[in-house]
Amino acid sequence: MKAVVYARYSSHGRAEQSIEGQLRDCFAFAEREGYKLVGEYIDHAISGRTDNRADFQHMITDASISHFVFC
Repeated sequence: MKAVVYARYSSHGRAEQSIEGQLRDCFAFAEREGYKLVGEYIDHAISGRTDNRADFQHMITDASISHFVFC
């Protein structure tokens, strides 16, 4: 099954390295569960309190025309 990764970190007290950690965990999960990763969506220093995030919106648009699951 195809999957994509969405990673984000908030600008409030989090280091950008958390993106690398999220990606590492998602890649490991996908490999363990047999998913084929077909994309990454990453928003830097943007609060999760809003859905007005560029890559998040791009992912939602792509999901409406593609068949994949979110990791």
